[in-house]
Amino acid sequence: MDRRPLSDADRTALEERLGYRFAREALLIAALTHCSSTSRVGAHNETLEFLGDAVVGLVVSDLLHAAWPEADEGSLSRRRAALVNAKSLAERAQRLELGDLLALGRGEAKTGGREKTSILAGAFEALVGAVYRDGGYAPAHDVVTRAFAGEIEQSLDEASDAALGDYKTRLQELCQRVFRTVPAYTLLRATGPDHAKAFECRVELGDRVLGHGRGGSKKDAEQAAAREGLALLQAELEAAAPVESERRNA
Repeated sequence: MDRRPLSDADRTALEERLGYRFAREALLIAALTHCSSTSRVGAHNETLEFLGDAVVGLVVSDLLHAAWPEADEGSLSRRRAALVNAKSLAERAQRLELGDLLALGRGEAKTGGREKTSILAGAFEALVGAVYRDGGYAPAHDVVTRAFAGEIEQSLDEASDAALGDYKTRLQELCQRVFRTVPAYTLLRATGPDHAKAFECRVELGDRVLGHGRGGSKKDAEQAAAREGLALLQAELEAAAPVESERRNA
């Protein structure tokens, strides 16, 4: 196993960042123990991660519903998906500085496990699950609320809401509704070393290029291309609307 014992100072600092003090230290230790370091169920964080996944989803759903009580299910689901995903959860784990506190197998530690998105995201969920198991729903709700409050408040304005959106889904829905077909994505190139690749994609509707996008992954590049394509089509449809209205009234 690769991790020094969790010191009193480390525990105190983490609990201060988290805003919660554990009554049962064993739960905290389990939440910080990756399955690569032990095969004994209950000694690692997989079951706590399972529990925390449900708690995080419930709390974020609650926060979103409170912020937008009139929003439809699709809109709330898209907002939740933008907030609750591996990348987002890993960022919250990094804010809590969980990477240095994790117990990993030696192989996992040597291959950069402390920076892996999946491991960090799982650790955050496990920590939330441990809070829930230790203190109940109210403190778990508080922990998740503190972790997500900034993003939920920021997304109250229209620009932030658009930034949270799944542009590929929105572009596909628009194309299906207006053109009765779906866009296609082409990976144009991937450059750079394996640890810092840059991807460039193109999105097309039939023979027409709607947009290009770049990102640190193929998925991010496609989202960027979809965002450009969505903006183009929305602008064209808005410009055409008055003309179509005049034609019908002529």
